Amino acid sequence: MSVAIKNPNALRDYNIIESVEAGLELKGTEVKSLRDSQVSLRESFARIENNQVFLYNMHIAPYLQGSIYNVEPKRKRKLLLHKKQIGKLTVETFQKGYTLVPIKLYFKGSFAKIELGLGTGKKHFDKRKSIKEKELNRALKRTLRQKNR
Repeated sequence: MSVAIKNPNALRDYNIIESVEAGLELKGTEVKSLRDSQVSLRESFARIENNQVFLYNMHIAPYLQGSIYNVEPKRKRKLLLHKKQIGKLTVETFQKGYTLVPIKLYFKGSFAKIELGLGTGKKHFDKRKSIKEKELNRALKRTLRQKNR
């Protein structure tokens, strides 16, 4: 795996239950912008429409040397999944009320892949709890480092 772009809000705002790897259908010079890490997953989400999965609001900056072949930065992009995977995700999003959130984007060989997380949104007190745990772990690591010196 190379060029991993992570979504900073995904693990903070959602309880991820399961993750799925999907391919991305890209056009023009989007691949070159991905390789340059000119991508933002911050506000992106996935939705199932007509037995297909689409990714919304993923911002891929236009490639600087790519004149007429550049496309709109926040267009909806089709995700490539097997029919059984789409059926399973459809059941879990509509019946159980889960959300599809992109966790990270990376290259596997020459193919762009995205890791989708299936989960529920955290409540405000859940976010505070996870922030406290993170701060405690950070403080613990800091004290261990100081004792080892």
